[in-house]
Amino acid sequence: MYDASLYYGGKAERESSILQKLGLDPKSYILATIHRAENTDDPARLLAIFKGLGAMAEKVPIILPLHPRTRAALEREGLLEEVSRRILLIGAVGYLEMVMLEKNARLIATDSGGVQKEAFFYRVPCVTLRNETEWIELVDLGWNCLTPPLSAAKVFAGVRNALGKLGVPGHPYGNGDAAQNIVAALISRS
Repeated sequence: MYDASLYYGGKAERESSILQKLGLDPKSYILATIHRAENTDDPARLLAIFKGLGAMAEKVPIILPLHPRTRAALEREGLLEEVSRRILLIGAVGYLEMVMLEKNARLIATDSGGVQKEAFFYRVPCVTLRNETEWIELVDLGWNCLTPPLSAAKVFAGVRNALGKLGVPGHPYGNGDAAQNIVAALISRS
């Protein structure tokens, strides 16, 4: 996954124009992604996340590619209009556009497992809005901070406290040369 992120990160730099389309400067915004059922199907958690992010958006712009499940949940709870006044909600984006948004974010707030890892690959601090993470090594390195969305105040504080905090160097997923090592091993056996 790290090898692929390095490859597609470079490709996104060459081919994506999403920052220009949205009028964004690098490191000037927070990227948020919310889609897990544990957050979208629980009205209290949904409200905590979007009230907390809404408050944070008064200090740093927040961009959120809106997942269909999340849109439906916000509509069901009557929150979509209020959320859209504070947070820049955009439609789903392609992979290269998402990579560009990730690479250039000041911080990422997410409940996605893959986005947590990509944040680390691009050295962007991450707040995971869940009770747990599959990638505890990223918490240990300081690149990811778990923030269970139990209240708007906790979400706001978790995001605010993570701004500008970089983790320590580490390579828990290798150095980005796994494909080369695999090819070399295959060649050496032929």
